Amino acid sequence: MSGATDVGRFDVGELPRGRSIRRFTSATTNQRAGAGIGELLGDVYYAVIMAAIGIGIALGVTGTLREALPDADAGAGAGAPTVWSLPGLSLSALVVAVVVGLAGVVLSLAGRLGPVSAGGPEATWWLPLPVERRGLLRPAVARVPAGAALVSGVVVGVLDAGVLAAPGGRVLSTVLAAALGAAVLVLGAALGQTLDVSRRATSVAGDLVLAGAVVLAVASGVAGWRPDGLPAVSPLALVGLVVVAGALVVAVDRGLERIPSRSLRAGGAVASQAVGAVVSLDTRELGRVLTDASLPRRRRASRLRLVRGPSSALVVADALVVLRSPRRLVLLLATALVPALVGTAPELAGPVGFAIALVVGGFVATTTAAEGARRAEMAPVLDRLLPLGARDVRLLRMVVPAGAMAAWSLVAFGVVGLWYQDVPGWLALGVAAVPVWAGAAVRAAYRPAPDWSAPLIATPMGAIPTGVTSVLARGPDVLVLGLVPVLVSVFLGRVHPEVVVVQTVLSLVVVAVATTTTTLAERLGLSGGTPAATTGGAR
Repeated sequence: MSGATDVGRFDVGELPRGRSIRRFTSATTNQRAGAGIGELLGDVYYAVIMAAIGIGIALGVTGTLREALPDADAGAGAGAPTVWSLPGLSLSALVVAVVVGLAGVVLSLAGRLGPVSAGGPEATWWLPLPVERRGLLRPAVARVPAGAALVSGVVVGVLDAGVLAAPGGRVLSTVLAAALGAAVLVLGAALGQTLDVSRRATSVAGDLVLAGAVVLAVASGVAGWRPDGLPAVSPLALVGLVVVAGALVVAVDRGLERIPSRSLRAGGAVASQAVGAVVSLDTRELGRVLTDASLPRRRRASRLRLVRGPSSALVVADALVVLRSPRRLVLLLATALVPALVGTAPELAGPVGFAIALVVGGFVATTTAAEGARRAEMAPVLDRLLPLGARDVRLLRMVVPAGAMAAWSLVAFGVVGLWYQDVPGWLALGVAAVPVWAGAAVRAAYRPAPDWSAPLIATPMGAIPTGVTSVLARGPDVLVLGLVPVLVSVFLGRVHPEVVVVQTVLSLVVVAVATTTTTLAERLGLSGGTPAATTGGAR
Protein backbone atom coordinates (compact mmCIF):
# COMPACT_ATOMS: atom_id res chain seq x y z
CA MET A 1 0.00 0.00 0.00
CA SER A 2 1.79 3.10 -1.23
CA GLY A 3 -0.79 5.83 -0.61
CA ALA A 4 -2.78 6.91 2.40
CA THR A 5 -6.53 6.56 2.43
CA ASP A 6 -8.42 9.85 2.55
CA VAL A 7 -11.20 10.18 5.06
CA GLY A 8 -14.28 11.73 3.59
CA ARG A 9 -15.90 14.81 4.97
CA PHE A 10 -18.64 14.32 7.52
CA ASP A 11 -20.78 16.56 9.67
CA VAL A 12 -20.03 16.80 13.36
CA GLY A 13 -23.13 16.94 15.50
CA GLU A 14 -23.62 19.27 18.42
CA LEU A 15 -21.51 18.28 21.41
CA PRO A 16 -23.48 17.44 24.56
CA ARG A 17 -23.19 19.70 27.56
CA GLY A 18 -21.31 18.56 30.64
CA ARG A 19 -24.50 18.60 32.67
CA SER A 20 -26.22 16.15 30.32
CA ILE A 21 -23.23 13.78 30.42
CA ARG A 22 -23.24 13.87 34.21
CA ARG A 23 -26.98 13.19 34.35
CA PHE A 24 -26.66 10.34 31.85
CA THR A 25 -23.89 8.78 33.94
CA SER A 26 -25.95 9.09 37.12
CA ALA A 27 -29.05 7.64 35.47
CA THR A 28 -27.10 4.68 34.10
CA THR A 29 -25.48 4.05 37.48
CA ASN A 30 -28.81 4.17 39.29
CA GLN A 31 -30.40 1.88 36.73
CA ARG A 32 -27.73 -0.77 37.20
CA ALA A 33 -27.42 -0.37 40.96
CA GLY A 34 -30.52 -2.45 41.68
CA ALA A 35 -31.60 -0.24 44.62
CA GLY A 36 -34.98 1.46 44.63
CA ILE A 37 -36.22 4.67 46.18
CA GLY A 38 -37.46 2.73 49.20
CA GLU A 39 -34.00 1.45 50.07
CA LEU A 40 -32.56 4.93 49.60
CA LEU A 41 -35.11 6.49 51.94
CA GLY A 42 -34.49 3.70 54.44
CA ASP A 43 -30.75 4.34 54.43
CA VAL A 44 -31.29 8.09 54.84
CA TYR A 45 -33.74 7.51 57.69
CA TYR A 46 -31.33 5.14 59.41
CA ALA A 47 -28.44 7.58 59.07
CA VAL A 48 -30.49 10.52 60.39
CA ILE A 49 -31.73 8.54 63.39
CA MET A 50 -28.24 7.33 64.27
CA ALA A 51 -26.84 10.86 63.91
CA ALA A 52 -29.58 12.23 66.16
CA ILE A 53 -28.87 9.55 68.76
CA GLY A 54 -25.16 10.33 68.62
CA ILE A 55 -25.76 14.06 69.06
CA GLY A 56 -28.10 13.39 71.98
CA ILE A 57 -25.53 11.17 73.68
CA ALA A 58 -22.82 13.79 73.13
CA LEU A 59 -25.00 16.52 74.63
CA GLY A 60 -25.80 14.33 77.63
CA VAL A 61 -22.17 13.41 78.25
CA THR A 62 -20.92 16.99 77.93
CA GLY A 63 -23.71 18.25 80.17
CA THR A 64 -22.87 15.68 82.83
CA LEU A 65 -19.19 16.55 82.68
CA ARG A 66 -19.99 20.25 82.92
CA GLU A 67 -22.02 19.71 86.07
CA ALA A 68 -19.33 17.46 87.56
CA LEU A 69 -16.54 19.97 86.99
CA PRO A 70 -15.69 22.16 89.97
CA ASP A 71 -16.42 25.86 89.83
CA ALA A 72 -13.35 27.92 88.95
CA ASP A 73 -13.83 30.48 91.70
CA ALA A 74 -14.67 27.84 94.26
CA GLY A 75 -11.59 25.82 93.35
CA ALA A 76 -9.32 28.82 93.65
CA GLY A 77 -10.87 29.94 96.86
CA ALA A 78 -10.43 26.53 98.42
CA GLY A 79 -6.67 26.80 98.11
CA ALA A 80 -6.37 24.31 95.30
CA PRO A 81 -2.80 23.75 94.10
CA THR A 82 -1.69 25.47 90.93
CA VAL A 83 1.03 24.61 88.45
CA TRP A 84 2.17 28.19 87.97
CA SER A 85 1.17 31.49 89.52
CA LEU A 86 -0.96 32.36 86.49
CA PRO A 87 -4.61 33.37 86.11
CA GLY A 88 -5.34 30.03 84.44
CA LEU A 89 -7.25 28.83 81.39
CA SER A 90 -11.03 29.12 81.60
CA LEU A 91 -13.33 26.52 80.10
CA SER A 92 -14.88 29.08 77.76
CA ALA A 93 -11.45 30.13 76.46
CA LEU A 94 -10.62 26.48 75.88
CA VAL A 95 -13.80 26.06 73.81
CA VAL A 96 -12.88 29.12 71.74
CA ALA A 97 -9.44 27.61 71.09
CA VAL A 98 -11.06 24.31 70.07
CA VAL A 99 -13.28 26.14 67.58
CA VAL A 100 -10.24 27.88 66.10
CA GLY A 101 -8.52 24.50 65.85
CA LEU A 102 -11.60 23.10 64.11
CA ALA A 103 -11.30 25.85 61.50
CA GLY A 104 -7.68 24.83 60.94
CA VAL A 105 -8.67 21.18 60.53
CA VAL A 106 -11.36 22.10 57.99
CA LEU A 107 -8.95 24.20 55.93
CA SER A 108 -6.20 21.58 56.13
CA LEU A 109 -8.49 18.76 55.00
CA ALA A 110 -9.86 20.95 52.21
CA GLY A 111 -6.34 21.37 50.89
CA ARG A 112 -5.61 17.67 51.09
CA LEU A 113 -8.87 16.60 49.42
CA GLY A 114 -8.84 19.17 46.64
CA PRO A 115 -11.37 20.45 47.60
CA VAL A 116 -12.66 20.13 44.01
CA SER A 117 -11.66 16.70 42.76
CA ALA A 118 -12.56 13.94 40.36
CA GLY A 119 -12.35 10.32 41.45
CA GLY A 120 -10.88 7.48 39.44
CA PRO A 121 -13.84 6.76 37.10
CA GLU A 122 -14.71 10.44 36.77
CA ALA A 123 -11.13 11.40 35.97
CA THR A 124 -10.82 8.56 33.45
CA TRP A 125 -14.04 9.08 31.52
CA TRP A 126 -15.05 12.71 32.03
CA LEU A 127 -11.90 14.82 31.98
CA PRO A 128 -10.72 13.80 28.46
CA LEU A 129 -14.12 14.67 26.94
CA PRO A 130 -14.21 17.78 24.71
CA VAL A 131 -16.97 19.41 26.75
CA GLU A 132 -17.14 22.24 29.24
CA ARG A 133 -16.27 21.13 32.76
CA ARG A 134 -18.56 23.39 34.74
CA GLY A 135 -21.50 21.06 34.32
CA LEU A 136 -19.35 18.04 35.13
CA LEU A 137 -17.74 19.39 38.30
CA ARG A 138 -20.56 21.34 39.97
CA PRO A 139 -21.56 18.46 42.29
CA ALA A 140 -17.89 18.03 43.24
CA VAL A 141 -17.80 21.68 44.31
CA ALA A 142 -20.67 21.14 46.74
CA ARG A 143 -19.52 17.89 48.36
CA VAL A 144 -16.71 19.07 50.62
CA PRO A 145 -18.29 22.42 51.67
CA ALA A 146 -21.55 20.66 52.56
CA GLY A 147 -19.77 18.02 54.61
CA ALA A 148 -17.60 20.59 56.38
CA ALA A 149 -20.64 22.74 57.18
CA LEU A 150 -22.58 19.78 58.59
CA VAL A 151 -19.76 18.47 60.79
CA SER A 152 -18.69 21.93 61.99
CA GLY A 153 -22.23 22.91 62.88
CA VAL A 154 -22.74 19.74 64.92
CA VAL A 155 -19.40 19.99 66.75
CA VAL A 156 -19.77 23.68 67.60
CA GLY A 157 -23.38 23.16 68.62
CA VAL A 158 -22.43 20.38 71.03
CA LEU A 159 -19.66 22.53 72.51
CA ASP A 160 -21.88 25.59 72.90
CA ALA A 161 -24.92 23.78 74.27
CA GLY A 162 -23.27 20.95 76.17
CA VAL A 163 -20.09 22.52 77.56
CA LEU A 164 -21.01 26.20 77.84
CA ALA A 165 -24.76 25.69 78.48
CA ALA A 166 -25.73 28.50 76.11
CA PRO A 167 -29.45 29.26 75.57
CA GLY A 168 -31.26 27.79 72.58
CA GLY A 169 -31.42 30.93 70.45
CA ARG A 170 -27.73 31.62 70.83
CA VAL A 171 -26.87 27.99 70.06
CA LEU A 172 -28.89 28.16 66.84
CA SER A 173 -27.12 31.30 65.64
CA THR A 174 -23.74 29.85 66.61
CA VAL A 175 -24.44 26.62 64.71
CA LEU A 176 -25.49 28.54 61.60
CA ALA A 177 -22.39 30.74 61.83
CA ALA A 178 -20.12 27.71 62.26
CA ALA A 179 -21.68 25.92 59.29
CA LEU A 180 -21.45 28.99 57.06
CA GLY A 181 -17.92 29.74 58.24
CA ALA A 182 -16.75 26.21 57.43
CA ALA A 183 -18.37 26.41 53.99
CA VAL A 184 -16.66 29.77 53.37
CA LEU A 185 -13.28 28.30 54.32
CA VAL A 186 -13.67 25.37 51.94
CA LEU A 187 -15.00 27.57 49.14
CA GLY A 188 -12.04 29.88 49.67
CA ALA A 189 -9.73 26.90 49.27
CA ALA A 190 -11.63 25.95 46.10
CA LEU A 191 -11.18 29.49 44.76
CA GLY A 192 -7.46 29.18 45.40
CA GLN A 193 -7.51 25.90 43.49
CA THR A 194 -9.03 27.66 40.47
CA LEU A 195 -6.14 30.14 40.67
CA ASP A 196 -3.62 27.24 40.67
CA VAL A 197 -2.70 27.62 44.34
CA SER A 198 -1.00 24.40 45.39
CA ARG A 199 -2.91 22.00 47.60
CA ARG A 200 0.11 21.82 49.90
CA ALA A 201 -0.02 25.58 50.51
CA THR A 202 -3.67 25.34 51.53
CA SER A 203 -3.08 22.40 53.85
CA VAL A 204 -0.06 24.11 55.44
CA ALA A 205 -2.19 27.20 56.05
CA GLY A 206 -4.70 25.01 57.86
CA ASP A 207 -1.95 23.43 59.93
CA LEU A 208 -0.74 26.91 60.92
CA VAL A 209 -4.25 27.84 62.05
CA LEU A 210 -4.36 24.63 64.08
CA ALA A 211 -1.02 25.51 65.68
CA GLY A 212 -2.40 28.98 66.35
CA ALA A 213 -5.21 27.40 68.35
CA VAL A 214 -2.63 25.87 70.70
CA VAL A 215 -0.88 29.23 71.00
CA LEU A 216 -4.24 30.88 71.73
CA ALA A 217 -4.94 28.38 74.51
CA VAL A 218 -1.52 28.95 76.08
CA ALA A 219 -1.84 32.74 75.78
CA SER A 220 -5.31 32.62 77.32
CA GLY A 221 -3.94 30.71 80.30
CA VAL A 222 -1.10 33.20 80.75
CA ALA A 223 -3.22 36.32 80.31
CA GLY A 224 -6.26 35.01 82.17
CA TRP A 225 -8.66 35.67 79.30
CA ARG A 226 -12.13 34.52 80.37
CA PRO A 227 -14.75 35.12 77.68
CA ASP A 228 -18.41 34.61 78.46
CA GLY A 229 -18.58 32.00 75.71
CA LEU A 230 -18.39 31.85 71.97
CA PRO A 231 -18.85 35.26 70.33
CA ALA A 232 -22.50 36.14 69.80
CA VAL A 233 -23.46 36.15 66.12
CA SER A 234 -25.94 38.79 64.99
CA PRO A 235 -28.42 38.25 62.13
CA LEU A 236 -26.50 40.83 60.11
CA ALA A 237 -23.32 38.76 60.46
CA LEU A 238 -25.17 35.66 59.28
CA VAL A 239 -26.44 37.55 56.25
CA GLY A 240 -22.89 38.69 55.56
CA LEU A 241 -21.63 35.09 55.69
CA VAL A 242 -24.38 34.03 53.29
CA VAL A 243 -23.41 36.80 50.87
CA VAL A 244 -19.73 35.87 51.06
CA ALA A 245 -20.52 32.20 50.52
CA GLY A 246 -22.71 33.03 47.53
CA ALA A 247 -20.01 35.22 46.00
CA LEU A 248 -17.44 32.46 46.46
CA VAL A 249 -19.78 29.92 44.84
CA VAL A 250 -20.13 32.15 41.77
CA ALA A 251 -16.37 32.79 41.59
CA VAL A 252 -15.52 29.10 41.95
CA ASP A 253 -18.12 28.11 39.35
CA ARG A 254 -16.66 30.53 36.83
CA GLY A 255 -13.14 29.27 37.48
CA LEU A 256 -13.81 25.54 37.18
CA GLU A 257 -12.44 25.52 33.63
CA ARG A 258 -9.08 26.76 34.94
CA ILE A 259 -8.48 23.92 37.41
CA PRO A 260 -5.70 21.70 36.02
CA SER A 261 -6.53 18.07 35.40
CA ARG A 262 -3.57 16.99 37.54
CA SER A 263 -5.07 18.80 40.54
CA LEU A 264 -8.46 17.16 40.00
CA ARG A 265 -6.90 13.71 39.68
CA ALA A 266 -4.63 14.15 42.71
CA GLY A 267 -7.48 15.30 44.94
CA GLY A 268 -9.74 12.51 43.69
CA ALA A 269 -7.08 9.89 44.40
CA VAL A 270 -6.64 11.16 47.96
CA ALA A 271 -10.40 11.30 48.56
CA SER A 272 -10.94 7.78 47.18
CA GLN A 273 -8.15 6.32 49.31
CA ALA A 274 -9.39 8.16 52.39
CA VAL A 275 -12.94 6.85 51.92
CA GLY A 276 -11.60 3.34 51.42
CA ALA A 277 -9.54 3.60 54.61
CA VAL A 278 -12.56 4.81 56.59
CA VAL A 279 -14.82 2.06 55.26
CA SER A 280 -12.20 -0.62 55.98
CA LEU A 281 -11.51 0.88 59.45
CA ASP A 282 -7.80 1.29 58.65
CA THR A 283 -6.56 4.32 60.56
CA ARG A 284 -2.99 3.67 59.42
CA GLU A 285 -3.87 4.08 55.76
CA LEU A 286 -6.05 7.11 56.52
CA GLY A 287 -3.21 8.87 58.30
CA ARG A 288 -0.73 8.02 55.55
CA VAL A 289 -2.99 9.29 52.78
CA LEU A 290 -3.82 12.58 54.48
CA THR A 291 -0.21 13.17 55.53
CA ASP A 292 1.41 12.39 52.19
CA ALA A 293 -1.00 14.74 50.43
CA SER A 294 0.71 17.74 52.04
CA LEU A 295 4.34 16.64 51.66
CA PRO A 296 6.60 18.36 49.12
CA ARG A 297 7.31 16.41 45.97
CA ARG A 298 11.04 17.07 46.15
CA ARG A 299 12.54 15.93 49.42
CA ARG A 300 15.92 16.57 50.92
CA ALA A 301 18.65 14.04 50.26
CA SER A 302 20.51 12.53 53.19
CA ARG A 303 23.89 10.83 53.28
CA LEU A 304 22.75 8.63 56.19
CA ARG A 305 26.05 8.98 58.01
CA LEU A 306 24.59 7.38 61.13
CA VAL A 307 23.89 4.09 59.38
CA ARG A 308 26.39 1.46 60.47
CA GLY A 309 24.42 -1.73 59.91
CA PRO A 310 20.94 -3.22 59.57
CA SER A 311 19.80 -2.16 63.04
CA SER A 312 20.93 1.44 62.71
CA ALA A 313 19.49 1.61 59.18
CA LEU A 314 16.03 0.72 60.48
CA VAL A 315 16.22 3.23 63.33
CA VAL A 316 17.51 6.03 61.09
CA ALA A 317 14.76 5.37 58.55
CA ASP A 318 12.09 5.67 61.26
CA ALA A 319 13.67 8.86 62.58
CA LEU A 320 13.75 10.47 59.12
CA VAL A 321 10.05 9.76 58.61
CA VAL A 322 9.29 11.83 61.70
CA LEU A 323 11.90 14.56 61.25
CA ARG A 324 10.95 15.25 57.64
CA SER A 325 7.37 16.06 58.61
CA PRO A 326 7.13 19.33 60.57
CA ARG A 327 3.49 18.55 61.22
CA ARG A 328 4.44 15.54 63.34
CA LEU A 329 6.96 17.53 65.33
CA VAL A 330 4.37 20.23 66.03
CA LEU A 331 1.86 17.55 67.03
CA LEU A 332 4.35 16.04 69.50
CA LEU A 333 4.89 19.45 71.08
CA ALA A 334 1.17 20.22 71.17
CA THR A 335 0.27 16.94 72.88
CA ALA A 336 3.02 17.50 75.45
CA LEU A 337 1.42 20.84 76.33
CA VAL A 338 -2.03 19.30 76.92
CA PRO A 339 -1.31 18.39 80.59
CA ALA A 340 0.06 21.91 81.07
CA LEU A 341 -3.18 23.41 79.76
CA VAL A 342 -5.18 21.11 82.02
CA GLY A 343 -3.04 22.16 84.98
CA THR A 344 -3.80 25.84 84.36
CA ALA A 345 -7.56 25.35 83.94
CA PRO A 346 -9.27 25.43 87.38
CA GLU A 347 -12.29 23.53 86.04
CA LEU A 348 -10.15 20.73 84.57
CA ALA A 349 -7.15 20.49 86.89
CA GLY A 350 -7.32 17.36 89.00
CA PRO A 351 -6.91 13.59 88.82
CA VAL A 352 -9.56 13.01 86.14
CA GLY A 353 -8.29 15.78 83.89
CA PHE A 354 -4.66 14.72 84.21
CA ALA A 355 -5.50 11.05 83.62
CA ILE A 356 -7.39 11.81 80.40
CA ALA A 357 -4.72 14.25 79.22
CA LEU A 358 -1.89 11.77 79.81
CA VAL A 359 -3.58 8.77 78.19
CA VAL A 360 -5.14 10.51 75.18
CA GLY A 361 -2.31 12.96 74.55
CA GLY A 362 0.33 10.29 75.05
CA PHE A 363 -1.33 7.84 72.68
CA VAL A 364 -1.61 10.49 69.96
CA ALA A 365 2.04 11.42 70.47
CA THR A 366 3.39 7.88 70.42
CA THR A 367 1.29 7.02 67.36
CA THR A 368 2.75 10.06 65.62
CA ALA A 369 6.29 9.00 66.51
CA ALA A 370 5.70 5.42 65.29
CA GLU A 371 4.86 6.43 61.72
CA GLY A 372 7.74 4.33 60.41
CA ALA A 373 6.22 1.15 61.84
CA ARG A 374 2.75 2.11 60.59
CA ARG A 375 4.10 2.51 57.06
CA ALA A 376 6.10 -0.71 57.29
CA GLU A 377 2.96 -2.70 57.98
CA MET A 378 1.66 -1.68 54.55
CA ALA A 379 4.99 -1.70 52.66
CA PRO A 380 7.53 -3.84 54.60
CA VAL A 381 10.43 -2.99 52.31
CA LEU A 382 13.15 -2.59 54.93
CA ASP A 383 11.64 -5.35 57.05
CA ARG A 384 12.16 -7.78 54.19
CA LEU A 385 15.48 -6.53 52.85
CA LEU A 386 17.42 -6.26 56.10
CA PRO A 387 18.77 -9.46 57.70
CA LEU A 388 16.70 -9.09 60.86
CA GLY A 389 14.14 -11.33 62.47
CA ALA A 390 10.55 -10.25 62.97
CA ARG A 391 10.92 -9.82 66.73
CA ASP A 392 14.12 -7.82 66.28
CA VAL A 393 12.41 -5.58 63.74
CA ARG A 394 9.57 -4.78 66.11
CA LEU A 395 11.99 -4.15 68.94
CA LEU A 396 14.01 -1.74 66.80
CA ARG A 397 10.81 -0.02 65.66
CA MET A 398 10.29 0.97 69.30
CA VAL A 399 13.49 3.02 69.49
CA VAL A 400 12.17 6.19 67.83
CA PRO A 401 8.82 6.20 69.69
CA ALA A 402 10.68 5.57 72.94
CA GLY A 403 13.03 8.49 72.35
CA ALA A 404 10.18 10.80 71.41
CA MET A 405 8.08 9.74 74.40
CA ALA A 406 11.03 10.19 76.75
CA ALA A 407 11.18 13.87 75.76
CA TRP A 408 7.37 14.06 75.85
CA SER A 409 7.29 12.59 79.37
CA LEU A 410 9.75 15.18 80.68
CA VAL A 411 7.21 17.89 79.82
CA ALA A 412 3.95 16.09 80.56
CA PHE A 413 4.95 14.31 83.76
CA GLY A 414 6.94 17.34 84.86
CA VAL A 415 3.72 19.37 84.81
CA VAL A 416 1.93 16.70 86.84
CA GLY A 417 4.85 16.70 89.26
CA LEU A 418 4.55 20.47 89.68
CA TRP A 419 0.87 20.04 90.45
CA TYR A 420 1.49 17.37 93.08
CA GLN A 421 4.72 19.06 94.24
CA ASP A 422 6.91 16.01 93.56
CA VAL A 423 8.70 16.55 90.27
CA PRO A 424 11.50 13.92 90.73
CA GLY A 425 9.05 11.16 91.62
CA TRP A 426 6.76 11.84 88.67
CA LEU A 427 9.67 12.12 86.26
CA ALA A 428 10.94 8.74 87.44
CA LEU A 429 7.48 7.26 86.90
CA GLY A 430 7.27 8.84 83.45
CA VAL A 431 10.63 7.43 82.41
CA ALA A 432 9.63 3.98 83.67
CA ALA A 433 6.47 4.15 81.53
CA VAL A 434 8.27 5.06 78.28
CA PRO A 435 8.46 1.42 77.02
CA VAL A 436 4.69 1.14 77.47
CA TRP A 437 4.09 3.97 74.99
CA ALA A 438 6.56 2.54 72.47
CA GLY A 439 5.24 -1.01 72.77
CA ALA A 440 1.62 0.09 72.39
CA ALA A 441 2.47 2.12 69.28
CA VAL A 442 4.29 -0.76 67.57
CA ARG A 443 1.59 -3.25 68.56
CA ALA A 444 -1.05 -0.96 67.04
CA ALA A 445 1.05 -0.44 63.91
CA TYR A 446 1.38 -4.17 63.22
CA ARG A 447 -2.17 -5.14 64.07
CA PRO A 448 -3.81 -7.48 61.53
CA ALA A 449 -6.57 -6.38 59.19
CA PRO A 450 -10.17 -7.29 60.10
CA ASP A 451 -11.34 -10.69 58.89
CA TRP A 452 -13.89 -9.70 56.24
CA SER A 453 -14.90 -13.34 55.75
CA ALA A 454 -16.42 -13.40 59.25
CA PRO A 455 -20.15 -12.81 59.84
CA LEU A 456 -21.14 -9.19 59.26
CA ILE A 457 -22.90 -6.69 61.50
CA ALA A 458 -25.08 -3.91 60.03
CA THR A 459 -24.01 -0.38 60.98
CA PRO A 460 -24.84 3.12 59.65
CA MET A 461 -21.51 3.03 57.76
CA GLY A 462 -22.27 -0.34 56.22
CA ALA A 463 -21.57 -3.93 57.21
CA ILE A 464 -18.51 -4.64 59.34
CA PRO A 465 -17.20 -8.05 60.40
CA THR A 466 -17.52 -9.41 63.90
CA GLY A 467 -14.37 -9.16 65.95
CA VAL A 468 -13.36 -5.81 64.47
CA THR A 469 -13.33 -4.31 67.96
CA SER A 470 -10.64 -6.71 69.10
CA VAL A 471 -8.54 -5.77 66.09
CA LEU A 472 -8.85 -2.03 66.71
CA ALA A 473 -8.07 -2.58 70.40
CA ARG A 474 -4.59 -3.93 69.65
CA GLY A 475 -2.29 -1.28 71.03
CA PRO A 476 -4.70 0.63 73.26
CA ASP A 477 -5.26 -2.58 75.26
CA VAL A 478 -1.66 -2.90 76.44
CA LEU A 479 -1.45 0.87 76.83
CA VAL A 480 -4.26 1.03 79.37
CA LEU A 481 -3.06 -2.06 81.22
CA GLY A 482 0.55 -0.90 81.21
CA LEU A 483 -0.35 2.54 82.57
CA VAL A 484 -2.30 1.24 85.56
CA PRO A 485 0.48 2.32 87.99
CA VAL A 486 0.49 5.80 86.44
CA LEU A 487 -3.28 6.13 86.70
CA VAL A 488 -3.28 4.86 90.28
CA SER A 489 -0.61 7.40 91.20
CA VAL A 490 -2.58 10.20 89.53
CA PHE A 491 -5.68 9.43 91.58
CA LEU A 492 -3.70 8.89 94.79
CA GLY A 493 -1.81 12.13 94.31
CA ARG A 494 1.66 10.75 95.02
CA VAL A 495 4.28 8.36 93.64
CA HIS A 496 5.40 5.49 95.84
CA PRO A 497 8.77 3.83 95.11
CA GLU A 498 7.02 0.48 94.86
CA VAL A 499 4.79 1.87 92.09
CA VAL A 500 7.85 2.80 90.03
CA VAL A 501 9.11 -0.78 90.37
CA VAL A 502 5.73 -2.19 89.31
CA GLN A 503 5.65 0.21 86.37
CA THR A 504 9.09 -0.98 85.25
CA VAL A 505 7.97 -4.61 85.37
CA LEU A 506 4.80 -3.84 83.41
CA SER A 507 6.86 -1.97 80.82
CA LEU A 508 8.97 -5.07 80.23
CA VAL A 509 5.81 -7.16 79.90
CA VAL A 510 4.35 -4.74 77.34
CA VAL A 511 7.56 -4.84 75.30
CA ALA A 512 7.47 -8.64 75.31
CA VAL A 513 3.84 -8.65 74.18
CA ALA A 514 4.44 -6.04 71.48
CA THR A 515 7.30 -8.03 69.94
CA THR A 516 5.24 -11.19 69.49
CA THR A 517 4.49 -12.07 65.87
CA THR A 518 1.26 -14.00 66.37
CA THR A 519 -2.08 -13.27 67.95
CA LEU A 520 -3.45 -15.08 70.98
CA ALA A 521 -5.96 -16.97 68.84
CA GLU A 522 -3.19 -18.19 66.55
CA ARG A 523 -1.07 -19.33 69.50
CA LEU A 524 -4.05 -21.26 70.85
CA GLY A 525 -4.72 -22.81 67.44
CA LEU A 526 -8.10 -21.09 67.08
CA SER A 527 -7.32 -19.29 63.83
CA GLY A 528 -6.53 -20.81 60.50
CA GLY A 529 -5.36 -17.58 58.91
CA THR A 530 -1.87 -16.47 58.25
CA PRO A 531 0.00 -14.85 61.10
CA ALA A 532 -0.40 -11.14 61.38
CA ALA A 533 3.32 -10.64 61.66
CA THR A 534 4.23 -11.73 58.17
CA THR A 535 4.94 -8.05 57.58
CA GLY A 536 7.13 -7.79 60.61
CA GLY A 537 10.44 -8.85 59.16
CA ALA A 538 12.30 -11.90 57.95
CA ARG A 539 11.19 -15.24 59.26
